Amino acid sequence: MTAARLTSVKAEQLPLLNSVSAPAAHPDGTRAVVSVTRPDFDADAYVGQLWSVPFDPAVRPRRITRGFRDTAPAFSPDGKVLAFLRAVPDGKPQLHVVEADGGEPQAITDQKLGVSEFSWAPDSSRIVFSSRVPEEGRYGTVDGVGPGSEDPRLITDNQYRLNGVGYTADKPAQLFVVDVPEPGAEPPVTPVGRAAKARGTEAVSLVPEARQLTHGDVDHASPSFSRDGESVYFVAPLHEGHDADLVSGIYRVPAVGGEATALRPDAAPQSVREARESADGEWLFFTAQDLGDDGLDFVARNTALYVMPVRGGEATMLSDVESQDIGGPLEAFGADGVLALNTSRGSVELIHWSADGGTEVLVKGSRMVIGASAAGDSVAVAYSDPSSNGELGVLRGGEFRALTDFAKPLRDEATILEPREFTATGPDGYPVHGWVVLPEGPGPHPVLLTIHGGPFAQYTGAFFDEAQVYADAGYAVLMCNPRGSAGYGQGHGGAIKEKMGTVDMADVLTFLDGALEAFPVMDKESVGIMGGSYGGYLTAWVIGHEHRFKAAIVERGFLDPVSFTGSSDIGWFFGEQYTGSSPAQMAAQSPMAVVTAVRTPTLVIHSENDLRCPVEQGQRYFAALKAQGVETALLLFPGEDHELSRSGTPHHRRQRFQQILAWWAKHLPSGANPPREIGSTTD
Repeated sequence: MTAARLTSVKAEQLPLLNSVSAPAAHPDGTRAVVSVTRPDFDADAYVGQLWSVPFDPAVRPRRITRGFRDTAPAFSPDGKVLAFLRAVPDGKPQLHVVEADGGEPQAITDQKLGVSEFSWAPDSSRIVFSSRVPEEGRYGTVDGVGPGSEDPRLITDNQYRLNGVGYTADKPAQLFVVDVPEPGAEPPVTPVGRAAKARGTEAVSLVPEARQLTHGDVDHASPSFSRDGESVYFVAPLHEGHDADLVSGIYRVPAVGGEATALRPDAAPQSVREARESADGEWLFFTAQDLGDDGLDFVARNTALYVMPVRGGEATMLSDVESQDIGGPLEAFGADGVLALNTSRGSVELIHWSADGGTEVLVKGSRMVIGASAAGDSVAVAYSDPSSNGELGVLRGGEFRALTDFAKPLRDEATILEPREFTATGPDGYPVHGWVVLPEGPGPHPVLLTIHGGPFAQYTGAFFDEAQVYADAGYAVLMCNPRGSAGYGQGHGGAIKEKMGTVDMADVLTFLDGALEAFPVMDKESVGIMGGSYGGYLTAWVIGHEHRFKAAIVERGFLDPVSFTGSSDIGWFFGEQYTGSSPAQMAAQSPMAVVTAVRTPTLVIHSENDLRCPVEQGQRYFAALKAQGVETALLLFPGEDHELSRSGTPHHRRQRFQQILAWWAKHLPSGANPPREIGSTTD
């Protein structure tokens, strides 16, 4: 009896896509802990727990918590306690601690809107965390006053809301310090009966009291302690006129409370991402993005790594800002070094920098690093690659060893198709780099040209659920990084500033034509185009100029720079920086300005709570297509925002895939995705 043939990845297999967090290496260098989360259809939410992964490959990883959703693990510096965030169904994440050797986790916060990030003090006795603090009378702070009964909001600033968060001015993120209970100490109890009566109205808290360090109407982020434990570093826009730019700076506040001090008060306009001291306490590393003289010129600006003496002095740029784009989380390594991530040519590298400028690339190539944590000479590395959505490995003595196989449940049910790296050269000689995912079988396969968002973002060669699902349905999937994308230098990314829809359109069509010639299994006469956000923009722009595609999907698109200015959370600056501010410039780069030229059947997908590319963008584009007789449909998702395809509810993510495949089945059918009615789904 022969074994059943495995299919490729389907939408129904979303619950098998395990994602891993940045790791927490135990200080003794024997193991690391990661959070492993996945979509769950039964809960219609993301569930996950913490796993302990020994660095000894002979010892198997094991699940060590049993919460609904446990994330963001971090060991105390002395190695005795593990802190993490735990969320219950429909609840906010709260900070929990548990003895490193095991036991019952204990909640140490009960913040109304939950905890977003935290960091240990060097003495292992305190944790600094950030939490949004709601204005009295809002967000359930008064019983019986729901969202529809709150007082009106008087808006006077540009920056008052954020996609995925909603309004921000009435719930700024503040920093708090909380004392960590002694491991093994008896937990508090709630008084009842005579004891409760004796206490009267005095509240009894089951969590330690948290001391608020910051105040004011802006978000305070990326907190970390100084190595002497006396101060807390953070990032915030505390400068005068902060509402009119994108600038943020590094500040330091006493850990017991007091006035915050700007570390670089005279720095040129920058957006600082995070700051961390070196292990020896002599150096402060930070990442920042230059913003031009007006503090708004963010287009294609790579983020650079800097270092400065803790005791004061000038900051020195360590990275090559033209070719390297540095991200975090930053992790101290050695006495005077730091680990950081670099976005490079469709990959994410792990690099070690020393304060003196020395550098070494530790992980590169097909592994896309998610995060790293060092303990002695060992570095735990979370990563994705072409065959897995997330794994953990360890780097020791220059040798990298994979330690987990969280993708095994998916591989047991499906074949993961490996992307093929490909570069096409355009008429102007410019190389367009990307990947091709081919379905199994001899073909000819219909083709989907997919376009990423951003635009200053990148496709990689790592596992991508969308490419796998479409390839399973019989489509050859093309993914490229045209000019405007990240990872290929600032010149590459900035090539479309005030020129959107020019060389970027040329590049995606170059990649399409090059792939059609290089891979004979593709059907040159059966091609569709699709993209989300900026990818939605470029899809709409292309079909306003080209009529070669059988159908298109425009998802959560930036479709009208004019109305975007007043409706998007970033509209007050984004469009002007990319298209230019004059009406003529906006019209010359607007898909709505060329919508009358569209002849391609187009499905428009949008989320009702999208604040980044508001739903009116999709609704107006759909209405225009409808009015001129173009076959079209509008697929609207309630309760979702701009992140639907990545972190929307599992039920909606599955339905999105089903509706996309139904559209392609009608207009671009394949052997594995035969024609059916739009609106129907398959299980």
